[in-house]
Amino acid sequence: MNVLVFLMIILFILMKLIGGEKGVRSFTALFLNFCVLFVTVFFMTVQTFNPIFITLIASIIISCINLFYINRINLKSITAFVATLITLLLLIALIFIIVERAMLQGFGIEEIEDLTSFTLYVGVDFVAIAICTIIMGAIGAITDTAISISSAMNEIYIRNPLLNRYDLFKSGMNVGKDILGTTTNTLFFAFIGGYLALILWFKDLAYTFGEVINSKVFSSEIVSIFCIGTGAILIIPITAWLAAYLLTKYKDKVPAN
Repeated sequence: MNVLVFLMIILFILMKLIGGEKGVRSFTALFLNFCVLFVTVFFMTVQTFNPIFITLIASIIISCINLFYINRINLKSITAFVATLITLLLLIALIFIIVERAMLQGFGIEEIEDLTSFTLYVGVDFVAIAICTIIMGAIGAITDTAISISSAMNEIYIRNPLLNRYDLFKSGMNVGKDILGTTTNTLFFAFIGGYLALILWFKDLAYTFGEVINSKVFSSEIVSIFCIGTGAILIIPITAWLAAYLLTKYKDKVPAN
């Protein structure tokens, strides 16, 4: 416990020194997001509530915390929030189709031994849980990309308010292309880092490449990466177009240089 407190203090000090007031708000947002996730998990276990609906509400609240609490209510945070909602709706439609067809719900044979002491009659729809997992995993990447593009385009327009809507959109797309490469790599290495032990276990079990690819545990994570990556890609043109439209339309709301 002392180590956790020590690491938390180091994180807070660094965020305060580098980020200033916004760094402190970002640190506070971590705990607010944790509280939202805790409450979400609690309500998901109540059978009278739809877990997907609860997850959507939680995702909207998390977006508000990450965008409006950290960055205040301004044109760039509003742009990022609206773009996040649009992307989330498009992504949910894709997730429903993919999860239903891929049949990724439930547990794999690698997890049977760990589950022998538990009952599976918990009244939980594992298809819905799989969808909720992907949605919750995507919201962080989507909001991060949205505010990065919106903030960059806001700065570009402040420095050069003579840009027309199309040129501003192209600038946003160029920023988004640079972000896209790092985002996809982040998702990939987050998977590798989190499931390195599983990959080593597959090696010890002498799984063939086909068995690894068809493993429910492995496949569900790969599908999650593809769905989250799709959301991170869709958010780029949506945010770029929306930011270009709002910045040029509401010029009086953009702070002067």
